Amino acid sequence: MAFGETFKALSDPVRREILELLKEKKLSAGEIAEKFELTGATVSYHLSTLKKADLIREEKVKNFIYYELNASVFEELMMWIAQFNSVQTEEKPKRANSTRKTKKGELK
Repeated sequence: MAFGETFKALSDPVRREILELLKEKKLSAGEIAEKFELTGATVSYHLSTLKKADLIREEKVKNFIYYELNASVFEELMMWIAQFNSVQTEEKPKRANSTRKTKKGELK
């Protein structure tokens, strides 16, 4: 899996919103565009980026193209991230207190 494309696609808030919409049901490009104040070309660009990252799939039905989530990519991503839950952090050595008192009891 190319995580670079995945993270690039996920980095944009509009694309994340599109994914949120698609988590509920399949939608056509027109239905997706209705939810945003964007041009058709801009929505097409976002859908293309999501497809390139394999986060969504398209299905042609008659004269329409419907988009849906590709859950397997999310599963792979979650498994990759989950491996870091088991990483044990070494206890960091305690740092010397950087705040010192002067002779008069004031903090430096």
